[in-house]
Amino acid sequence: MLSAKAFNRHGYSVLAMVTSASHQPWPGDTLLMDLKGAGLKTPSLVRLKLFTLDNRFIARRLGVLAARDRSAVAAEVQKYLPVLAG
Repeated sequence: MLSAKAFNRHGYSVLAMVTSASHQPWPGDTLLMDLKGAGLKTPSLVRLKLFTLDNRFIARRLGVLAARDRSAVAAEVQKYLPVLAG
């Protein structure tokens, strides 16, 4: 989830796509380093294909990005969406 808990409490969350690292690269792709902690079995990356989803469609949490991976994703979001850099 990219959105803050304050936003999520309204019934929606902002998410980013997680896909296989074997796909063609896009600007903003972030290769994930801690796959096990994120609940992933194959090399994967976060793709800046952002979307808002009704929380009722989120069945469960598979894992959590490690602090290092979260920081890398945040840096890419801020680089390509500077309005969020504050």
